[in-house]
Amino acid sequence: MGWLSTHVLDTANGCPAANMEITLWRVTSDDNRPQPGLHPRTNYQLIKTVKTNQDGRTDNPLLEGEAFQTGFYELMFVVSDYFAHQTSQKQSTNALPFLDIVPIRFGITDTTAHYHVPLLVSPWSYSTYRGS
Repeated sequence: MGWLSTHVLDTANGCPAANMEITLWRVTSDDNRPQPGLHPRTNYQLIKTVKTNQDGRTDNPLLEGEAFQTGFYELMFVVSDYFAHQTSQKQSTNALPFLDIVPIRFGITDTTAHYHVPLLVSPWSYSTYRGS
């Protein structure tokens, strides 16, 4: 059986992003569209909420075993809270972070494979890729 993992690296500070909250959602859709060409209504099912460890990883796979199924999923990384705790500068109480929650939607098609979704993030930008 395959499994899902993630790893978050703080590119602004050059370190793993420890203690970042992540939620994992299963994404489904309602195919009863009123008109052709419209996106189906999206439904989310919360699977779990976790925090990264000191290495920027989760202690256990996000999905594994029978829970690791084909379909679309979304990881939501709460980067604003993480960077609010990292900064030593005093910010105005009216200041809003540029990035708040970074969502990454992806599909799982092979339940025997390892899917790794890393996030490279700063307070102003992010990137991801299918890792190994």
